[in-house]
Amino acid sequence: MPVIARYGIVTLVPLTLLMLGATLWGGYAVMALVWLTLVAGLMDRLLAPPAGSTGAVSRWPDRLSVLLALGHLTLVPLVLVALSGPGMGLGHKIALFAATASFIGQVSHPNAHELIHRKGRLRAGLGALVYVTMGFGHHVSAHRLVHHRHVATPYDPNTPRAGESFWRYLPRAWVGSFRAGLAAEAARVERGAARLNPYWVWTVGAAITALLATALAGTAGLACLLGLWALTGMQILLSDYIQHYGLQRLTLPSGRREPVGPHHSWNAPRGFSSYLMMNAPCHSEHHLHPERSYEKLAADTGAPTLPWSLPVMAMLATIPPLWRRVMDRRAARVMAAAEARIAVADRTAA
Repeated sequence: MPVIARYGIVTLVPLTLLMLGATLWGGYAVMALVWLTLVAGLMDRLLAPPAGSTGAVSRWPDRLSVLLALGHLTLVPLVLVALSGPGMGLGHKIALFAATASFIGQVSHPNAHELIHRKGRLRAGLGALVYVTMGFGHHVSAHRLVHHRHVATPYDPNTPRAGESFWRYLPRAWVGSFRAGLAAEAARVERGAARLNPYWVWTVGAAITALLATALAGTAGLACLLGLWALTGMQILLSDYIQHYGLQRLTLPSGRREPVGPHHSWNAPRGFSSYLMMNAPCHSEHHLHPERSYEKLAADTGAPTLPWSLPVMAMLATIPPLWRRVMDRRAARVMAAAEARIAVADRTAA
């Protein structure tokens, strides 16, 4: 089976089930939730992770990303209407809300992230629009202008500090990334690299999204949208927390920080969740080559690897004592190895 077909099946099945669950029968939403949790956990053990495509350039990866983005923009209003209306039982509504939040965090976010890194205003703008409907438009600025430049340093709000729990990290990173992205965009306007600060688009776009949700589905729909926003933002920051925990760029003998390398991101290549998340678990490769399309990313053998998939690690991260028991010694070993490499290189140069 072609690699792109695997991405398509794994991501489009839950999108289709959610649309059917919001319009025909709530049981489909239960199926989507099972697909995103139980099926994903089982198939992670059975499927091999993506190896990274080296074939000829194809339009299908971009076409799938565009299709998923358009699907997200269609899904959100359908779900809000279904959740705010009387035609669905409470159990099905809970399943629809939970599955939609999971889909947005595991598929829509990685896919929008993919699009904002693509060249061309159309694809990048579509990815930005998806983030605006998540109430997280500032991520477009903060991720590209701050996170990629300052990752694994104190200048990146989305890099967790040593020993920092997720619950301490969450408000700091949320507020810090908003401010850092705003400052970076303001600097671009000041030096003439941009005419308009896109934070006007991010904030006004979020307000318009909220107004449309209210007009379409009433105050209940607005409440559901705000709930989805909260869970989406939490999942986005969970990803950054997990994929950079305990990893820092060290200071070289020259006094400069070491450049970004494979050991500054945790990878979590798995057979099903990697396809579901548009290969986002190959995170170190993405930081080295942010312009590289998702289907071409391969897990760097020199990068540290998480013991379980990103969804499992996300659950662990919400329980700080368990998280630190699993991760602190692993992170310390990665940093010790990095320090040893720098020391050897310094002695060799001398």
